[in-house]
Amino acid sequence: MNEIRIRDIVQAALLVAGEPLTLERLESLFADEARPGREELLQALDDIRDTCNEGPLELQCIEKAYRLQTRAEYAPWLNRLFAERPARYSRAVLETLAVIAYRQPTTRGEIEAIRGVAVSSDIIKTLVSREWIRQVGTKEVPGRPALYGTTRAFLEHFNLTSLGELPPLSELRIAADDEASQALVPMGEPMGPEATESEATESEEGGSKEIL
Repeated sequence: MNEIRIRDIVQAALLVAGEPLTLERLESLFADEARPGREELLQALDDIRDTCNEGPLELQCIEKAYRLQTRAEYAPWLNRLFAERPARYSRAVLETLAVIAYRQPTTRGEIEAIRGVAVSSDIIKTLVSREWIRQVGTKEVPGRPALYGTTRAFLEHFNLTSLGELPPLSELRIAADDEASQALVPMGEPMGPEATESEATESEEGGSKEIL
């Protein structure tokens, strides 16, 4: 099978998959007798990346899986395609996600110690249901509390290829009003009394608050 054909099949798969594809998944597209080698697949991906350089698409590698996505600068126009606007998440939810992202694997008790307030079950359920976090184990202490970490879906949503792309803690801030963007927050000090349990379960229609 020639290289252009391999490239076209890989590109078509990335366009319709709806999720990042690993090299193993891409290899499975081909019958055994026509299956390209790993180097051929990597070359096809490089060709796709080069082809995208001048257009609205880009090839991203997220935890050894590949996806085609639109570039961030096209978001203002593409957002108008959707009739429903995404839910806005409360400050408590986003702060909890930030703690997990920077301190993972971490327990609910450790999150509470950092934030200075209790973490409701609804906050954890919200983050799990969005597939932004998952239980990655249990801590070897009395009670064996669950340890939480972020997922590939978290990286995809916030357009990160790895956790190493998280901004330094010194650059993080929380916006003071609904119009400002939401940034991942510095850890190590309680967030103050305003982060209450009622805030944690809040869900409204409106512009989404971005973490990054």
